Amino acid sequence: MTARLPVLVPQFNITWPRLPDNFILPDDPVENTDHPLLATALRLALSDLPDKCDNALITSNFALCAAINSRMICKAPDWMYVQPVEPWLHSYPRRSYTPHTEGPIPTVVMEFLSETYGEEYSVESQQRIGKWLFYEQIIRVPTYVIFRPDTSHLEVYRLQSERYQLQPPDETGRYWITGLDLYLGLWEGSREGRTGSWLRWWSPQGEILVWPEEAREQERQRANLAEQRAEEEHQRAEEERQRAERLAEKLRELGVNLED
Repeated sequence: MTARLPVLVPQFNITWPRLPDNFILPDDPVENTDHPLLATALRLALSDLPDKCDNALITSNFALCAAINSRMICKAPDWMYVQPVEPWLHSYPRRSYTPHTEGPIPTVVMEFLSETYGEEYSVESQQRIGKWLFYEQIIRVPTYVIFRPDTSHLEVYRLQSERYQLQPPDETGRYWITGLDLYLGLWEGSREGRTGSWLRWWSPQGEILVWPEEAREQERQRANLAEQRAEEEHQRAEEERQRAERLAEKLRELGVNLED
């Protein structure tokens, strides 16, 4: 898909109130069983990086809020990353996030497309507020990612001159995500019963960020390799000892006093 052309939108009066306790959020079902797996995999890959996880809000299908012309509007990105965010100290679960009031603008939001598109490309601004317009014109999220798992089609948009511009991948096929300071790209494989394309992170040095189960497998392989090397060293030492014994026996047979 080509970069979006500038869209003329009305001037909004935007404020940043916290979501009222009595505000009823929509309880929409997840459209696709792949979506929770994709979101969880993105979060888990960051779990061993304290600088990425400390005081961060990493969520999926979670209300991102703003008030437009005094009307509270909430959208629920399939994946969202915000840092730093004040720790949630209340006894009840957090159910929303309002930028500027509760912390900074999200670094990145992502939408995973199903077979039929929803609001992901919508710039509607009258009866409804489309997601594209909300992320671009209201929240002004620096990076907007749209991914269609069934076709492995990935689009990364960056806010430039107040509009989202489609970004080209680098020579490895990955995209630099400013703020997270990681590369985002596609990976083919299987996890939790799902085989296909996954969104994954790579370090600035080009090393893939492993999932916890991959880290455990790597540790198991390292332990097995260390055990194998220790066994080989033990065998070499035993063979050397046996060779020394055979040599000593031959020398004794020749009448050589080894003590001399």
